[in-house]
Amino acid sequence: MPTLVLVRHGQSQWNLENKFTGWEDVPLTEQGKKEAFQVGQCLKAMKFDIAFTSVLQRAWKTLQIILREIGQKELPVLRDKALNERHYGDLQGLDKAETAQKFGEEQVKIWRRSYDIAPPNGESLKDTAARTLPYFDAKIVPWLKQGKNVLVVAHGNSLRSIIMHLENLTKEQVTELDLETGNIRVYEMDKEMNILSSKILN
Repeated sequence: MPTLVLVRHGQSQWNLENKFTGWEDVPLTEQGKKEAFQVGQCLKAMKFDIAFTSVLQRAWKTLQIILREIGQKELPVLRDKALNERHYGDLQGLDKAETAQKFGEEQVKIWRRSYDIAPPNGESLKDTAARTLPYFDAKIVPWLKQGKNVLVVAHGNSLRSIIMHLENLTKEQVTELDLETGNIRVYEMDKEMNILSSKILN
């Protein structure tokens, strides 16, 4: 029975500083490294056949810590920008509270939480899904259909798009979906990609 595990990376420096991060390649904080370690502790009983991650270091480093903790450092890993965080365009690097003061809280909430409205020169969640889901279907699903166990370490919005796809969430439901750093979701599936069980480990 194939198992898919989705993990959001540990806390990054800009998570800590409350900045829009997007594709900016910021490092993990010490707290983020601890969160990655804790994920590894939660997944110690599992054996994976392959792992996928983005090209951004906060996801890549989280994955490295997890693999070390579960004793699978030699696991094949595929990295691709298709799994990168949503691109926040002109908001990247800006403090979230200051941005709300500048543009208004309601406008920033729309940029952050709506499904198909993008921030200036950035991506909406719909745009993110448009690059993440074809990659998921082409590269990740075939492993699951072979009965393999797959680990994906990525970002809040790329993972939200995958979860929306897997769980058939509506646009309204996915906008309310929050994934904390270090969040773990485990899906046991059949080879036809039907979900048999799902759980959140933290």
